[in-house]
Amino acid sequence: QVQLVESGGGSVQAGGSLRLSCAASGDTSSRYCWGWFRQAPGKGRDRVATITMHGTITYVDSVKGRFTISQDNAKNTLYLQMNSLKPEDTAMYYCAADPLAPVYCGGGACYCSPRQDSYWGQGTQVTVSS
Repeated sequence: QVQLVESGGGSVQAGGSLRLSCAASGDTSSRYCWGWFRQAPGKGRDRVATITMHGTITYVDSVKGRFTISQDNAKNTLYLQMNSLKPEDTAMYYCAADPLAPVYCGGGACYCSPRQDSYWGQGTQVTVSS
């Protein structure tokens, strides 16, 4: 079992920055797919960035060059540094981990997709005002 707790969300103006953290506890000894996802009001949950079990990092196009996903294995923590925030980045942000996530490749990039019944945090709200 793995427990995930997100933090670091908040309200910022457009152009600002936030750093989200996802603290993992429990059995993190296995290799996992790690990811950040977001869900805006009235919309589905979308992938933002993932790290595959082999360390491949992929971002969705809308955040490339602005967001950075990283891990501190010593602290069992996943991060998402978000710069140049835009109002359209407003959403609830979730982290996820899955040791058996499928990996999809296309266009020279591969990303992993944690299953719905794997490990998810409770979410942290990010609000960006114009």
